[in-house]
This record gives sequence, structure tokens and C-alpha cells, in this order.
Amino acid sequence: MVSTTTLYRPVGPQELALIEASGWKCFPPRLPEQPIFYPVTNLAYARQISQEWNVPAKGIGHVVRFAVDSAFLARYTVQNVGGAIHDELWVPAEELDEFNAHIVGLIELVETHRSTDPVSL
Repeated sequence: MVSTTTLYRPVGPQELALIEASGWKCFPPRLPEQPIFYPVTNLAYARQISQEWNVPAKGIGHVVRFAVDSAFLARYTVQNVGGAIHDELWVPAEELDEFNAHIVGLIELVETHRSTDPVSL
């Protein structure tokens, strides 16, 4: 049995649609201006990014959870980018296919956040 580590990722609607199209098995390739894939280590941080960045930018944000082979993840150092909960991994875009191959099970949608601002017509 493989030991796994649970990670989270805040995603917008387009990335979620691509994950769903993969059968919930992998993350889509990074765009040319996105050289790093940033999964985060805890739900609180993923929720914060979704609510504070994705919702204002897109009106909606989602959080997904997934498990990755822990032995494979040992190659990445956890990076703290601010407060106590701001831990993430920096996966180079060119390694995303290999990263996806080490996801154990399916990617799960765990939360959706929506804007509470009224829409102007």
C-alpha cells in the first residue's frame, strides 16, 4: 500500500472544467505564463485563496482535494509564503505530467465559493 499526502488546490471554473474532463484524474497543463504549479498543504490556505483571489476575479472559486504518493512528493520542499498556514509546493510546469501520474485516486471537489456582491445590470 502506498503512503499518501493530502494536498489542496484552489481553482477557477475553467481549471475545474478541465479537471472534470480528465475524469477527475489530473490537472491541466500550465499556461506559458504559469511556470509553476502550486498545490497547497491545507484546506484553510486553499479556502483563503479561493475566497480572496478567485471569487473577486471570477465570481466563483473552487477547492479540490487530492492524494499524492508521499515518496514522490519528497523531492519538493514545502515553501512557506507568508503566515503560518501559507504552505505550498512549487512543482515546475515541465514536471506536472509526472506529478499527475503520482496522484492516488481521484481529485475531489470539496468546496465552492461564490461572490455575494449583487450583479449590476
